[in-house]
Amino acid sequence: MITPRLFLITFLALTTGISAQEASLKWESSIAGFEARDAKSPPEENTILFVGSSSIRMWDLNTSWPESPTVNNGFGGSTLADSIHYFDRLFTPYAPAAVVLYAGDNDINKGLSPEEVAKDFKTLASLISDQFPETPVIYIAIKPSEARWKLWPEMKQANDLVASLCQKNAHWHFADIAAPMLKGREGAPQSRWFIEDGLHLSRYGYEEWTGIVKLKIREAGVKD
Repeated sequence: MITPRLFLITFLALTTGISAQEASLKWESSIAGFEARDAKSPPEENTILFVGSSSIRMWDLNTSWPESPTVNNGFGGSTLADSIHYFDRLFTPYAPAAVVLYAGDNDINKGLSPEEVAKDFKTLASLISDQFPETPVIYIAIKPSEARWKLWPEMKQANDLVASLCQKNAHWHFADIAAPMLKGREGAPQSRWFIEDGLHLSRYGYEEWTGIVKLKIREAGVKD
């Protein structure tokens, strides 16, 4: 019998060219950590579920959403395909009011094309929609950064493709954080958006992102 878990492992192996064993082991400690956390302190219903790479993992959600229940399932370095692979452990244990995703940054950095990123987003968003039919999915655009500025053309193209997909589904929402980061600029965003590595967000960056994401959550009809 093919279980959802086995299907997802097989899907990832076929579409990325990595073995099921590699996919299963790479992030096992991170995923197990989420499960241990939830066993110790079960998440509330109608939580805002955040999933994605290091921009999610490093986000102090208690500061940004002090009056709302949140879950941070961010695992640094991950891709959309990783979230697809671990879907049944990252998403299905929850009853979220909204799902916020940030992934695609590492995908492009690892050589995926914009079209592949958009395809993986569509797969993940469809899995979420099947599991939670009325739950809004907020996709945070791939950010422009100092460290990966040379990849911005491909990242922008991926953002445009995902934004177009979001327009076709009433439950999918595109949070464009790139436009304000590049406002008035002809090059990479100002350094105030980042910590010293030029890649990860500073406190200022997270404050700005919080305002943008909160607006999208409200537009989706969710009280944050």
